[in-house]
Amino acid sequence: MDGAAIGQVRRFQRTVTQRIGALNDSFLARDRALGQSRVLWEIGAEGSEVRVLRTRLDLDSGYLSRLLRSLEADGLVVMDDGGSDGRVRTARLTPAGLAEREELDRRSDEAAAHILEPLSDAQRDRLVAAMSEVERLLLASMIAIDVLDPRHPGARRCLQAYADELARRFEGGFDPARSISATDAELRLPAGMLLVAALHAEPVGCVAFKLHPEAGSAEIKRMWVDPAVRGLGLGRRLLAEAEGKAAAQGVRTLRLETNRALTEAVALYRASGYREVAAFSDEPYAHHWFEKRLPRPGG
Repeated sequence: MDGAAIGQVRRFQRTVTQRIGALNDSFLARDRALGQSRVLWEIGAEGSEVRVLRTRLDLDSGYLSRLLRSLEADGLVVMDDGGSDGRVRTARLTPAGLAEREELDRRSDEAAAHILEPLSDAQRDRLVAAMSEVERLLLASMIAIDVLDPRHPGARRCLQAYADELARRFEGGFDPARSISATDAELRLPAGMLLVAALHAEPVGCVAFKLHPEAGSAEIKRMWVDPAVRGLGLGRRLLAEAEGKAAAQGVRTLRLETNRALTEAVALYRASGYREVAAFSDEPYAHHWFEKRLPRPGG
């Protein structure tokens, strides 16, 4: 990793934490630390399950419990243990908690305005645009990609979302039963592999491949990215991860087919080094066929 880049990230972190007041014991002059205020805000007017809070904020369960207890002691939060299912705990704001959240919103707006006020109009535009870009890149860095069994709930959600989107976008719809198979057995080793991307523990993308060891090749299947995270480079990253995993399994040629309606997918494959070739399958939904030669691991 580039040392200069790491140094810049650290300087950015120091500047931001100081400028937003994260170093103060009393965030926004409300006599509580930033962590407590953020949890209070994230609970929201409708309340939130504790496990959702933990995942969304990426907090240790013990630390989150301490934050919630402190807010409960201040009369701002009440805990609902979920009736018969004590495993599902929900945090809800009291009337005092709702009022405090409104005050935090007001003071947060004032703090944001205080950051922007000394700048010229052009500088404000540059800062806001840069903040938007930094936010998107940080989100991209928070996405994790793992190999999952096709029966995993996260995998199921991605595969269903894939089929639903194709049904909406393809002329005449999409019926998985008519398409070349990608069964559970075909998407787990030794027959294949399924990779799922997750943000805040929620599935946001997937890609799979079916192995053909006798030919040293594999087929890319079930490539999908949630619309909410498109533009973050996740499609390219998923494809690169699949290529690396396939190469480790001895694959030398990756093949795939796609529909003409998926213009962004066609552009991604071409930009990623796939070349269009003659049809090599009888996939009824395909209009384009691609392949790519993979380098040998370590080569």
